[in-house]
Amino acid sequence: MTSSTAQNSGQKPARRSRTVVAVAIAVIAVLAIAFFVFTNLYTEVLWFNQLGFVSVLTTQWLAGTVMFFIGFFAMAIPVFASIEIAFRFRPVYAKLNSQLDRYQQVVEPLRRLAAFGIPALLGLFAGVATATRWQVVLMYLNKTSFGKTDPQFGLDVSFYVYDLPFWQSVVGFASAVVILSGIAAVSTSYLYGAIRFGQREVRISKTARVQVAITAGIYLLLQAVSIWLDQYATLTSSGGLLTGASYSDVNATIPGLQILSGIAVIVAILFLIAAFIGRWRLPVIGTVLLIISGLILGSLYPWVVQRFQVDPSEKSLEQPYLQENINATRDAYGVSDVETIPYDAKTTAEAGALRADAATTSSIRILDPAIVSGTFAALQQFRQYYQFPTDLNVDRYTIDGKSQDTVTTVRDLNLTQLGTSASWYNQTVVYTHGYGVVAAYGNQRSADGQPVFAESGIPSTGVLGDYEPRIYFGETSPDYSIVGAAQGASAVELDYPSGTDSASQAYSTFTGDGGPKLDNVFNRLAYALKFQSEQIFLSEAVNANSQILYDRDPATRVSKVAPYLTIDSDPYASVVDGKVVWIVDGYTTSSNYPYSKTEGLSAAIADTNTPKLGYAVDNNINYIRNSVKATVDAYTGKVTLYAWDDTDPMLQTWEKIFPATVKPMSEMGSQLMSHVRYPADLFKVQRAILGQYHVTDAGSFYSREDAWTTPNDPTSLAASPTLQPPYYLTLQMPGQTEPQYSLYTTFIPLTGEDTSKSLNGYLAVDSNAGATAGQKSADFGKLRLLTLPKAGTVPGPGQQQNKFSSNPTVSQALNLLKQGSTDVISGNLLTLPVGGGLLYVQPVYVKSRGETSYPLLQKILVGFGDKIAFEDTLNAALDDLFGGDSGATAGDGGTPSTSTGAGTGTSPGSGTTTPSTTNNAALQQALNEAQAALTARDAALKAADWAAYGVADAQLKTAVAAAIAASGQ
Repeated sequence: MTSSTAQNSGQKPARRSRTVVAVAIAVIAVLAIAFFVFTNLYTEVLWFNQLGFVSVLTTQWLAGTVMFFIGFFAMAIPVFASIEIAFRFRPVYAKLNSQLDRYQQVVEPLRRLAAFGIPALLGLFAGVATATRWQVVLMYLNKTSFGKTDPQFGLDVSFYVYDLPFWQSVVGFASAVVILSGIAAVSTSYLYGAIRFGQREVRISKTARVQVAITAGIYLLLQAVSIWLDQYATLTSSGGLLTGASYSDVNATIPGLQILSGIAVIVAILFLIAAFIGRWRLPVIGTVLLIISGLILGSLYPWVVQRFQVDPSEKSLEQPYLQENINATRDAYGVSDVETIPYDAKTTAEAGALRADAATTSSIRILDPAIVSGTFAALQQFRQYYQFPTDLNVDRYTIDGKSQDTVTTVRDLNLTQLGTSASWYNQTVVYTHGYGVVAAYGNQRSADGQPVFAESGIPSTGVLGDYEPRIYFGETSPDYSIVGAAQGASAVELDYPSGTDSASQAYSTFTGDGGPKLDNVFNRLAYALKFQSEQIFLSEAVNANSQILYDRDPATRVSKVAPYLTIDSDPYASVVDGKVVWIVDGYTTSSNYPYSKTEGLSAAIADTNTPKLGYAVDNNINYIRNSVKATVDAYTGKVTLYAWDDTDPMLQTWEKIFPATVKPMSEMGSQLMSHVRYPADLFKVQRAILGQYHVTDAGSFYSREDAWTTPNDPTSLAASPTLQPPYYLTLQMPGQTEPQYSLYTTFIPLTGEDTSKSLNGYLAVDSNAGATAGQKSADFGKLRLLTLPKAGTVPGPGQQQNKFSSNPTVSQALNLLKQGSTDVISGNLLTLPVGGGLLYVQPVYVKSRGETSYPLLQKILVGFGDKIAFEDTLNAALDDLFGGDSGATAGDGGTPSTSTGAGTGTSPGSGTTTPSTTNNAALQQALNEAQAALTARDAALKAADWAAYGVADAQLKTAVAAAIAASGQ
């Protein structure tokens, strides 16, 4: 016995020690998690505070926290009260079956824990869900009127954008609370015998009856409110024909919902009465009638009206509602003021036809920003740790007093190419920034096909003047960098490489205010945990002057300080007032505009250069405004928001929520205004809408007789078709007095293959905001839509590309260019309204298959009507196309064309090729001999006649050499 006691006494301390250790480990784990959470919140405060937008963060946190506690208590208290009431008023002497008795024995020891734990757990989930709805609540509390009413109920549009989502959320949340409270009450009552199921009856105590009946009555009252709100939601619902309330909605669905809401109120009252009289027959009968009424009024009756009344006379009955849909859609997408211009396009090229459009043709951009990235890299990258994006941007600068379209980009970092130098120190402290803007004239090329640079080199030189060239904040900047040298220490940041191998590298130290400071131990520890790098805490490179730069992508920075904006997919960098700044377009969007068509945002903006977005966006919208222009300083990372559309009610609402964060447009300087452009994403959404909504008559719209679509990109190499992107060009539309920097797109018929579709429409928007500080030009954002004859006389992009490719002389010349180890790349197919018709221009690039090769612009294809020309320069091609006297002065640079012999003027309808006025006989003979040799070589290859193959191959090389000599190259 003594031995046993001793053994037990020995076990108890062991158990206690294990318990103490477990508790200690748990406490340490909780403290560690809490510290990690705290450091994440702390670093967010530092980041926002450094940018001057800490109020944005605190507003979100405060709103989210308040919403969390509202959701937590709104769920936890009713559920707890339901459990507590059911328990306190349980039958004390109820006879329970053996199964329930066993359940009670299991539950009883945990009853108090469950009574508090279950409501707390449900409250936690409810609080988290509610906290995410802070935007809906704040928009409701700060709503701004749209000043427009819907045609059905006469309510301001703001009711649908702000009020309806808020009240639907409140009713939905309250319904969930009531349901869970009811389940908790029924479960507790059943467990403690207040509700008992017999073989033929259900016995329920008075208290349980009152509790369940009142809960059911409250739930039905909430459903009555929900059903009443559903009638308003019909104005934003999408059906087969239109978005908004249709004939059957107005005459069947909406009246049915109103009646159902009244029935639900009556049944709720019956349940409340049953709570006190103890009779369930009436509420049960009422519930059955409500369900049957829901099926009849909510589904069957609207179907009958649609099937037997609307379908036989759909066009006439739906016409008023379709007209509302047209008007609302055009207003919501900002296309109600589009100017439609009938354009009887000529298809015959006449001598001197381009004299009136000389300013336009001299500005035609022949550099394709989607192709010349490799050329920029080969000529301007200089080191492997620099890079250029795949698609460059089109900007414009005033050079020698004249606006000049340029293809531009910045030289950013690519640390993946550091190779063996990729240590933490180098990646974080040494290689911290890119360097310089690279810009090439859009309408020029050198004699050998290279771009003509307006700004280039390291250090940067060119026509853009003096500016801060260092790119600390770019689209491909490192995740984080630590900058700032200690007092008196030498600079360690690589500024730029030397011009020669023997020269030393240039080093610098960041002197701006670009990120939170690492001037104390706690900040270093916080960021070491954030980026999971002990080096931030331990490295001697981190000193009292150090700053840490992160979240450096311009779009990311703008989206964080303005969380209510949808960010444009293509920020671009410009030199403004001696600085490189990123210009970022921000949109306010909604999916609740009554009667407006719903459009998928990511699908609408997807094209050859913009893949369909794979991250979360406001994908379904039916209202959009380019309300904000934002800038991000590429050196300091400073974010500035400007109210570009201060009439937008949604922006006005958000300015109430986040006051003093958006500056008025009047503070935009003249240089910044000169680089602002009409955003491509907004234009893509608008063209998607105008494909059908260019028709403003409901009867014509219903028949879809003139529905258009954006053509597929005829030059895309993707496996599946991609839409042709809109292009920035300087051009003069009918109705304009001079060429303007514009963004344009084309339209073809909705049905059929692209190669069989002629051009139906041409849409362009004035993208030149002007150069007046704080004031955009009167025509900025003006949409002009050229409608072409329905006879289909003007080829669409697919047809034109097919004509280029199938022309015998062009294909022969291209085959020659493809010989050996070279590839031919077709550039963007541009369309311009000049010469009374539509001119197609396409640059043709040649690229060697070697590892260090890059595309060179060698030829220009042009087409007008049924005629095409293929020359070394745009001037020569236009002269060839228009009979030697185009009247144009294209600024494509390079050597004057001596003609390649590939120029062709195809007579309309003849299908034959007439010699170009600039052809020479020697070149044509060489091309013919090369074609014959190529045919003979292919035949010999198929017949495995290697002797004949060698002879033909030698003849081909001789002919190619003769062609090159004859062309003067």
